[in-house]
Amino acid sequence: MRIVHVSPEIVPFAKTGGLADVVGALPAAIKTLQHDTCVFMPLYKQVKENTRDLAQVDVRLTIPIGNTVATGNLWRSVIPKTDVVAYFVQKDEYYHRDQLYGTPQGDFKDNSERFIFFAKAVLEAMKAMQLKADIVHCHDWQSAMIPVYLKTLYAVDPFFQQTKSVLTVHNMAYQGVFWHWDMKLTGLDWSLFNWKQLEFYGKLNFLKGGVVFADAVTTVSPRYAAEVQSAEFGCGLEGVLTERRDTLFGIINGIDYSVWNPEIDPLIPAKYSAKNLAGKAKCKEHLQKKSKLPVKDVPVLGMIGRLADQKGMDLVAGCLDELMTQDVQMVILGAGEEKYHKLLHEVAEKFAGKLSVTIGFDNQLAHEIEAGADMFLMPSRYEPCGLNQLYSLKYGTIPVVRETGGLADTVTDARPEALKSRTATGFVFQELSPEGLMTALTTALAAYGNQKVWKQLMKTGMAQDWSWKSSAEKYVTLYKRVVAK
Repeated sequence: MRIVHVSPEIVPFAKTGGLADVVGALPAAIKTLQHDTCVFMPLYKQVKENTRDLAQVDVRLTIPIGNTVATGNLWRSVIPKTDVVAYFVQKDEYYHRDQLYGTPQGDFKDNSERFIFFAKAVLEAMKAMQLKADIVHCHDWQSAMIPVYLKTLYAVDPFFQQTKSVLTVHNMAYQGVFWHWDMKLTGLDWSLFNWKQLEFYGKLNFLKGGVVFADAVTTVSPRYAAEVQSAEFGCGLEGVLTERRDTLFGIINGIDYSVWNPEIDPLIPAKYSAKNLAGKAKCKEHLQKKSKLPVKDVPVLGMIGRLADQKGMDLVAGCLDELMTQDVQMVILGAGEEKYHKLLHEVAEKFAGKLSVTIGFDNQLAHEIEAGADMFLMPSRYEPCGLNQLYSLKYGTIPVVRETGGLADTVTDARPEALKSRTATGFVFQELSPEGLMTALTTALAAYGNQKVWKQLMKTGMAQDWSWKSSAEKYVTLYKRVVAK
């Protein structure tokens, strides 16, 4: 089969979140299973500035946008360390900006126009290059209009007669919702602007359109696929997703063990494995020194990510003072809401030598936290997949997570029966409250005191396989099902 991936961001070209990591790795994993893959994304300013071996393709894109015609070009490169070709849609008026989707003041006002152009440009580029695909795999709202176009404007185009679409929703909270008059820009008939197709409370909703028209819809974990059919997690589209439940699938993201693996990680001070854990202690000592914490044998808790309510920062804030009275240390790396920046700095001053806070993102420190911490906190309100808990398992850093989305799918709670069967890999709590988190932490800290139990948890976690190979095989099975249908 030939699979064309379409995404608004791809590592290493441009990234704002986990989506970019997924589309940077999944196509190459699919290619190892003997299927042809390539990717499309916009030619952002940072792609032009930072990508070597960019070459222009002899394709001129002429795209109707409303009553006007917009023109663009096509470029190509290769995803580094793979042989997956990456195509870039160029239109500098849309994409030559410092940010991908907006500024701290808000989203770009022309985002609907930018990604209508992108969706149409990808389809026109495929035609111009005679790039026939069995599957166009679209990622998130920015490419969700492609399934709509394949079933409407391009429905009778002979070139696309055998082409099916799959849409992956990485986070239901981001849907691409615009005022209704932007329907004019799509080139679609107004009859599609109805409550069953593109209309969403009087507005135009790209993601809804993709969910309705795609041949299959996926989310990034089985648990999240079930959750988004409820009012709590569906963000207003739960009814549409429930209607699509027979063609809605959850496939957990993989991780790249050539990057996240303590046996070969060049960013940590000592290598280690499940068979020889000695290097883990050196990584812990290094993290304590770097974080200006006393070097001593106490549990070190790590946390990396957005400092926001979605990530459970309000739960952390609610029990942080109590936690700091325990014989523990904590290292936090992230950025987000200003109130949490302020609070964390205040607590770090109050409990000197127990809490280290770094505001921002630092890839080196992220690897050092995964390797040097004993536990990793992810008390998220919702988490479509989550990656850090998977990194933590590989590094023998025990996750403490809330039972939601991908966290529930990948971490097995250390209940007595799971410990006995050697399947436990972490600590899972349900109650969305500081008390619920603190109870889980208290249980984890007690387990840390029993080194036999703790080593068993570490080794079970490190033996897990969350590589992309398994995920890619599941996607290929789905593609075959969609094509056969």
